[in-house]
Amino acid sequence: MHVILKNYQNGRHSQPIVKTRTEHIAWRIGGPQGSGIDRIATLFARACALSGQQVSCRREYHSNIIGRHSYCDVSASPGPITCHSESPDMLVTFESESLCRHLNALTTPGYVICSADDGEVDLASLSYLDARLQHDIIEQLTTLGLPATSSGLLEMARQHGVHTFAIPYKALLSRLADELGVARQRVAAAINIMAVAISSSMLGISRGSLERALEKVFPGQQDVLEMNRRALAIACQYAQDSFEPLELQLPEPRGDTAGLLLNASQSVALGKLAAGLGFQSYYPISPASDESVFLEAHNRVPLTNGEESGPLLLQVEDELAAVTMACGAALTGTRSATATSGPGFSLMTEGLGWAGMNEVPLVITLYQRGGPSTGMATRTEQGDLQSAIHGGHGEFPRMVLASGDVEECFYDAAQAFDYAERYQLPVIHLLDKALTSTLQTVPTFEMSRLQIDRGELYRPGHEPASAVPRFALTDSGISPRPLLGQAGGQHWLTGVEHSEYGQVSEDPVMREQMMEKRARKLLQAAQEIPTDEKLRLYGDIDAAFTIISWGSNKGALLDALKRLAHEGISARAVQLRLLWPFPGEELEAILATAGPLVMVECNYSGQMNALVKAQMGRGCDHLVVKYNGRPISGEALYQVLQQIHEGKAEARMVLRNPYE
Repeated sequence: MHVILKNYQNGRHSQPIVKTRTEHIAWRIGGPQGSGIDRIATLFARACALSGQQVSCRREYHSNIIGRHSYCDVSASPGPITCHSESPDMLVTFESESLCRHLNALTTPGYVICSADDGEVDLASLSYLDARLQHDIIEQLTTLGLPATSSGLLEMARQHGVHTFAIPYKALLSRLADELGVARQRVAAAINIMAVAISSSMLGISRGSLERALEKVFPGQQDVLEMNRRALAIACQYAQDSFEPLELQLPEPRGDTAGLLLNASQSVALGKLAAGLGFQSYYPISPASDESVFLEAHNRVPLTNGEESGPLLLQVEDELAAVTMACGAALTGTRSATATSGPGFSLMTEGLGWAGMNEVPLVITLYQRGGPSTGMATRTEQGDLQSAIHGGHGEFPRMVLASGDVEECFYDAAQAFDYAERYQLPVIHLLDKALTSTLQTVPTFEMSRLQIDRGELYRPGHEPASAVPRFALTDSGISPRPLLGQAGGQHWLTGVEHSEYGQVSEDPVMREQMMEKRARKLLQAAQEIPTDEKLRLYGDIDAAFTIISWGSNKGALLDALKRLAHEGISARAVQLRLLWPFPGEELEAILATAGPLVMVECNYSGQMNALVKAQMGRGCDHLVVKYNGRPISGEALYQVLQQIHEGKAEARMVLRNPYE
């Protein structure tokens, strides 16, 4: 069954979404890559946050460097906001391609801030517009008897109840150039600042908040700041003189609004720093590189004793070098990690196996993206679950945990090191591109929640010893760990099966003992780790209607639960956090009272559904998937869950949106 957001039917606009005004504004800006869309969306998001709003910002962009279409969604609310909206209230742009791509997504009433200078742009001349989308848009216009031009698009929008505001950007830029005494070409880039300033003014965002946001987005760039301040002033004044206040206004904030505005890459990096990261290796790959680049820019951090310290960051020649160098650093006692994405993780599996054989406490941060092969390098997917759990040949223990939002990324990144050192094994911290592209307000991190656990380290005694039984057979499977260079800590490390001292052994009894020793670690972990680190329940915990998911789908789940509750529908959501060892015992009690049972994933095959079925003997009654490279929204998930509740849904449902 194909499930399409209600205003998208058969790839074209049907009936617009009519939105009852709430304390939630969804704002979208689009334009060609290279025109500063990401930075300008960040400016708007920061201005909203500085106005006391909770913010969630989603970024979508092509994998080329310049020219192809990029857009960002910013949702703002005085209360908690967990995910983006597929249906913006306001579209802001300064070129025609954005109109083609996003007008059909607007709510009714909706608002468009566009350029008055584009005139009659022929849609057939837009070379970057996908052929499928171009055909659909022109067919819509033809059906309505409208020309296949930018003006035809705007007329179609008006017929659907959208308010359009054409801005004379050229005249405003000329005024800016005159005031600064420079050529107009020098100020051309300020068009995006003007677009944001005009839309912000119309939404009731103060000029002061915008100016403070400018200083954060362009720190230390005085010439750029001065130009943008003047552009902002001109645009705000134009909006005040030209337009009446909109019905759509940013609501008043409530309560304490102190917190942070950051994305998953930054949150993970900060979590690693807080946990004492000493070494991180990486080979550049999207979207994982952002984390290492952030660490490189913040590799000196203040310590509680007044000193400064920080990790060594090393960009290496390939992914195999990255994972093996991180292994070497970890053997010295340094908290070590590497960060990569799907194709890089595939190349790391040889080193991952070496870490498993030698019980190396290593953290691998794995950012999932669209695959296979190079796939869609800048789009999201949850296609690496099975790879994370089973990647590499042979059998060896590893742990896999998945973060659900930007705040969790911080604590999970720190927790991963504790798991790695406590159980002496590789830990894979599984994220996805949707989280790296989500800029979100989060509470200030509570450092007191971090309790550093270095695990069982070898303590040499007074008696002389020629070697240490690094792999001593213990009841827990965890042996005291000597460090490289430690006095009295001599031991062998190879890539082959070994004795307790690490010496090569193919004795069948020793092989069995070592396999069983390593396997006992996961049994120990399953017994010790608290339930709330394994999974979390949301909604009506006694409800039978049960939805299971993992990773970045958490935000959409929470949003959909809120919408269901508003309709009087009781439901609960299970967020799986520790994916391996699988939390079967904790999940069993939930499944016993679940009906219907729904799985939600961003992949084609339903990898988590298969895992649940393999581990629990029961698959879900309904599988909801999305695999077009874009994240799931709360509104789309809500519509599907409504159908399931009403008994009108098929077993497999695909979420589609041709205008993302």
